[in-house]
Amino acid sequence: MTTDRRPGNSKRINLALQGGGAHGAFTWGVLDRLLQEPWLEIAGISGTSAGALNGAALKAGLVSGGSDGGRQAARDNLDWVWRQVGAVGDMEMARWIGAVFPGMASMATWAEQFMPVTPGEVVTRLVSPYALGAAYRNPLDRVVRRLRFDRVCASGGPQLFVSATNVRTGKIRVFRAEEVTPEAILASGCLPAIFQAVEIHDPLTGKVEAFWDGGFTGNPALFPLFEPGLPDDIVIVSINPLYRDEVPRTPQDIASRVNEISFNASLLRELRAIAFVKDLVSEGQVPEGAFKRVLVHMIADDEIMTGLSMRTKTAATPLLLHQLKEAGRAAAETFLETHADALNVTDTVDLMATCG
Repeated sequence: MTTDRRPGNSKRINLALQGGGAHGAFTWGVLDRLLQEPWLEIAGISGTSAGALNGAALKAGLVSGGSDGGRQAARDNLDWVWRQVGAVGDMEMARWIGAVFPGMASMATWAEQFMPVTPGEVVTRLVSPYALGAAYRNPLDRVVRRLRFDRVCASGGPQLFVSATNVRTGKIRVFRAEEVTPEAILASGCLPAIFQAVEIHDPLTGKVEAFWDGGFTGNPALFPLFEPGLPDDIVIVSINPLYRDEVPRTPQDIASRVNEISFNASLLRELRAIAFVKDLVSEGQVPEGAFKRVLVHMIADDEIMTGLSMRTKTAATPLLLHQLKEAGRAAAETFLETHADALNVTDTVDLMATCG
């Protein structure tokens, strides 16, 4: 890498962290590698679902202080979060199934290996999580609430934006600053077939609003990172493949591709908008400086991610999480070797090829 790493030549970036359940461990690896570069300053973070959880752990570490600016604390936080997620694994799904159909829970893990549609998938399609009554609980609740929210919501450090979808209006809701509560993180990752909607009193509407996964409306939302005080560069950590060469034919592959397309749609819309504005500026139809100069970058490994499926997003086994972390570290290493010099200078994503 040829980037000058002297202290006077630091580079400021924003991070946009996609959601995707257990696949968010890839982002864990990316962040773990980026945090090893003292010349790289993270100024803003926009996260959805697993990206919101990663973002909260990242910020809480960075604001903790220390001679390294909280980088090791952030790495430790991320390690802790994903160890906890790995400990949850599929056990909560087995309990979920058992609460609805006693005796079926013991077969759930076994059936995952041999059946085209598992008992868990059948249950989530036929039975509402509201049917569980007092037996319901979000398995991530105990993990999220153990984060240091005095640090997550601190005024210092990178700005953190967390996206969820308002069930009543169908619109995106971006939580920021002191609004980033445990409920906001849980709302951002609330898949409606599995979890009950998270209810939060929203001062913007004056009502108790119900929220679902932010991936439906912003995965992740880029527009909060356009604020004047934030840098131009947005580094997107993508965990939902944009491209697949082959047409899916099995029920599982079709469902996985529908999931990927749905959860990439909002991101592609925002990238098209950025490309449109860039074209207007280059053609002289809009004066230079009228809009923020957004420089887009992406860290991804579609080859790894296309080998996974919608099902593995809820299969947070320690082995899968470790493999994804290492893949994320490798992808970040490649990005740094290839594009570090371009940061704060130019795009490294061909927007027209990506979203055209």
